[in-house]
Amino acid sequence: MLVFTSDAEILLLKRTDPFEFWQSVTGSLLNDEDHASAARRELFEETGMTREGEMSFTGVSRQFKIDQRWRDRFPPGIVENVEYEYHFRLPEKTNVNLSDNEHSGLEWVTLDVAIDRVWSWTNRSALESLKVVL
Repeated sequence: MLVFTSDAEILLLKRTDPFEFWQSVTGSLLNDEDHASAARRELFEETGMTREGEMSFTGVSRQFKIDQRWRDRFPPGIVENVEYEYHFRLPEKTNVNLSDNEHSGLEWVTLDVAIDRVWSWTNRSALESLKVVL
């Protein structure tokens, strides 16, 4: 999920496991959870945000090969996953209650800096498509 302000400031989180890298809010579905519920839950777990902004599903999904470092989180034989793109637009920057068991830092950056900084191609692609929205 891309968290951003009306002034095009993008929230990036520095993940700590299995290595350090920058990303937007991410997560996985729990049993019997729909994508929108998972997006809201992950937003809250990783940032503490709930209703400060407006959440929307962009209608975009991306299929990707699961990196070896995350394969243990999936059932045996599962090698691909699908990511669903959500936006969370804030009127302005707000306090972030960082999930310290997953992330070691956060930054509000410009869109171009965010595109350069994120690790995954799916995150980069979502940020590139945000240029049209902003």
